Amino acid sequence: MKTVVCSYEECNARAAAQIKRVLDNKPDAVLALSAGRTPRGLYEELSRLCRAGELSFRDAKLFAVTEFEGVDEEQSCRRMLETCFVEKTDIKPENCHYLSPENIENYDAEIKAAGGLDIAVLGLGANAHIGYNEPAVPYDSLSHRQKLTDATKRQNAEVFGSEEDVPDYGYTMGIYTLVWATEIMVLAFGEAKADAVHKMLYGRDDSSVPAAFLQIPRDVTVYLDEKAASKL
Repeated sequence: MKTVVCSYEECNARAAAQIKRVLDNKPDAVLALSAGRTPRGLYEELSRLCRAGELSFRDAKLFAVTEFEGVDEEQSCRRMLETCFVEKTDIKPENCHYLSPENIENYDAEIKAAGGLDIAVLGLGANAHIGYNEPAVPYDSLSHRQKLTDATKRQNAEVFGSEEDVPDYGYTMGIYTLVWATEIMVLAFGEAKADAVHKMLYGRDDSSVPAAFLQIPRDVTVYLDEKAASKL
């Protein structure tokens, strides 16, 4: 893994530059994008570059990394990605794919048919989950329905108003789905992520620390602010 430690703003600028390089080389690149608070600054920067004419997603394809089960549209990962990214760039809505009960069994086949993931944008859970791959999910997992841990529910309580209102299950790209992306980036900000960052970089690459499986792929870049990097 390559680790980049800088300010929040600089992390987002560097991450956006990495995505721009991918699209400059391959305009029809396939992107795996995460929802949640962590990547919003990156999506704002990508939107700015798109408005300035420095970047285009016109031929790109988007595959969402996660979704909650049984939620209202406004609380869904899909809606967050539409609001923060799709509606603010020139990506075509018909090129955007989202997880659902109807397509979960065929999601990996859809990714393969699109050409495979060129770059995956991931956040990092406080319990070191990636996507919604919680501790104990095996390395060879494909996209699947996942029971959410209490730690993940606490992390999403603000979105739903309380921890009790967070769904018990979600849908997620599997570990195996993600590690086969040509490039992977992980964004982590704030002191609350410091322990998970340490486990990701130095933990055993087994199912007790899902993010430690990212030690296996060849091209992984981790963008951290000073607080998230404080235990390195």
